[in-house]
Amino acid sequence: MTDGQLAAIRDSFDARALQYDANAMHRALATSTAQFAHVAEDEVVVDVATGTGLVARALATRHPGLRITGVDISGGMLAVARAALPSAAWVQADAAALPIADASTDLVTCVTALHLFPDAQLAIAEWTRILRPGGRVVTATFVSAGHHTPHGEPEAVPYRRDHAPFATPERLQGAYTPLGLRIDRIATWARADDRILIAQAVRG
Repeated sequence: MTDGQLAAIRDSFDARALQYDANAMHRALATSTAQFAHVAEDEVVVDVATGTGLVARALATRHPGLRITGVDISGGMLAVARAALPSAAWVQADAAALPIADASTDLVTCVTALHLFPDAQLAIAEWTRILRPGGRVVTATFVSAGHHTPHGEPEAVPYRRDHAPFATPERLQGAYTPLGLRIDRIATWARADDRILIAQAVRG
């Protein structure tokens, strides 16, 4: 991402950090994503664009033995996450340049964030880099969003939002195929006007 894009996203989410968890949709989707993910107790998990860590926290509640790192560009969001789950590692970084070792991770999660990345292929390439062979990715992407401002996002934001490239399993697989990921499990989650595709992909 460019410095300007990173700053716009960071500042927008910093401003929303203290109110983010009040949104019932955020909490419910995090719980459902954690339920969808199949993990062993001792696995290494990296939650990309973790925000306030809702998905990481839901996973930790279900599987206390997980070794979890949450990565986000927003220091404000990470401050909330760190206070809620001190046992996890919280890292402020660009999703396109993860400070995570190669082939060190069993599961990558990324929930309602792919549409925010100016170059999603770079971010996905980072997932495949840090995943061990046979490692998994679990994403949640918007199929449709009520009022064009899903899950409490402001009406106008200073960065691009484009859900279309990841709105169906076929489109998501199209992004994954060049990078060696194969979707093997999907579910559809709905709340009010929002419909979300939850998908697991495996690194070959």
